[in-house]
Amino acid sequence: MNMRVCFLILGLLMLSLFVPSPVAAQDQFDTAGALYSKSVDLANEGKYQEALTAADQALALNASPLIPLIQTNRAGILVMLGRYDGAVSAADIALSASGNLTTTFSIAYFNKGDALRHLGRTDEARVAFAKAQELDPSLTPPDMYTPVTPALPASAKSPPSGLVVFAGLACGCGLSYYFRHKMYSF
Repeated sequence: MNMRVCFLILGLLMLSLFVPSPVAAQDQFDTAGALYSKSVDLANEGKYQEALTAADQALALNASPLIPLIQTNRAGILVMLGRYDGAVSAADIALSASGNLTTTFSIAYFNKGDALRHLGRTDEARVAFAKAQELDPSLTPPDMYTPVTPALPASAKSPPSGLVVFAGLACGCGLSYYFRHKMYSF
């Protein structure tokens, strides 16, 4: 075999190792979507620590189109776990995305407002709640004068909050249908 052909084959092999194939990228996206759906389901069951783990696993796959959605979900979960600074950070990451993500942004602003409210940063919380309601008028901010209840310990189970249920239904339905339907269509 001539040296040029050897280098060409070696180059193609190296390229195949370092450039993800479209099939691998689609599998990664599907896996991230399935983990996101699992995270929503677990949060709706009140299993917040497990939901956070699934969301973090989905983020680790770096499926770019899903990152704002996953971070919005993480923000709500972190609020439920009493990790308010982390919730603000997750919401900010979601809100830094570009594109027409009105539903995702409205929920991210709401989750951010809820975290800020728990942190006692009521002026910032009001701004975040106002932005959430501007994007989705059905999102009613809580009474800012009502004292917030402390978060439950991570091991405690509680019924899901209305926002977690809303986020699960609004954002998860389409993805859940897609990923579940994809599993059964061969």
